[in-house]
Amino acid sequence: MSAAIPRRSPSSPISPSAPPVLAEVVRSGFVEGRHRGSLVLLAADGSVERALGDVTSPVFPRSSNKPMQAAGMLRAGLDLSGERLALAAASHSGERFHRDLVEKMLAESGLDRALLQCPPDLPLDPQEREAFLASGAVRDRVAMNCSGKHTAMLAACVLRGWPLDSYLDPAHPLQRLIHRTVEETAGEAVAAVGTDGCGAPLAAISLTALARAYRAFVLAAAGSPERRVADAMRAHPEYVGGTRRHDTRLMRDIPGALSKTGAEAVQAVALSDGRALAFKVEDGSTRALGPVLGRALTLLGVRPPRPTELGAAPLLGGGREVGEIRAAF
Repeated sequence: MSAAIPRRSPSSPISPSAPPVLAEVVRSGFVEGRHRGSLVLLAADGSVERALGDVTSPVFPRSSNKPMQAAGMLRAGLDLSGERLALAAASHSGERFHRDLVEKMLAESGLDRALLQCPPDLPLDPQEREAFLASGAVRDRVAMNCSGKHTAMLAACVLRGWPLDSYLDPAHPLQRLIHRTVEETAGEAVAAVGTDGCGAPLAAISLTALARAYRAFVLAAAGSPERRVADAMRAHPEYVGGTRRHDTRLMRDIPGALSKTGAEAVQAVALSDGRALAFKVEDGSTRALGPVLGRALTLLGVRPPRPTELGAAPLLGGGREVGEIRAAF
């Protein structure tokens, strides 16, 4: 018989190295859970205004890296703008207008959807997913939330005459260029390279570097790749997320804001004057994103325009509200 694995009792002290609590789960007045993580806030001049937890060790920003990836494609010479460029930096919801534009972008570059190496998937948005399945559709590469990025990567390769079959190889010329773009905009060397959920190479940087990259995008010179990406995302936020996504709503409601979430509960935001934030919820729980983001914006001096969405999130019991998930810092 194997030895029993000791379990920490609820009263046992948390290790001093554990990340601080960013959000609490409160049910019927009782705190039943906590979400820990790390967060950094930058002042307009780029200095660290507040840091919670470890904001200097590398993390995988996941899809929060997409603006840097899109800028790398522009540096390769890809001429995208408007909705197309926003979609290249997107984690789209898989709504009909997202899928239609991906199909158009493929056709415009003479590409077949079979060249996409992102995995077949269902739409990210729950309502769209139900409608998609009800129509008889099945998992599809175009419906996958990263299909805009993959289409733009392939289009850049067509333009430069680079191999298409190996476009996700970290040693591919496009991926090497994206790697350099991440390092230059973040002001920090990439600490590790992994594979993202869509199959693309994923660069690890610190939360402080992530916030500084977003700051660099909103403050970049007009017409530069970084500013073009930021402007496209802010002008067409529904293509970055979807009609029911908080990135979309935030960029619509806060003039000049650049916002992008990533899997495993990563979030980065920059404001037009250079204030910025980045955080990661340690357990990857996306239910804590709204409350933590709402509180972080408040600390940056921005009143969340939709406090019911970026603030305490309701907790249900028996179909009615019995508690909330709330920020704890």
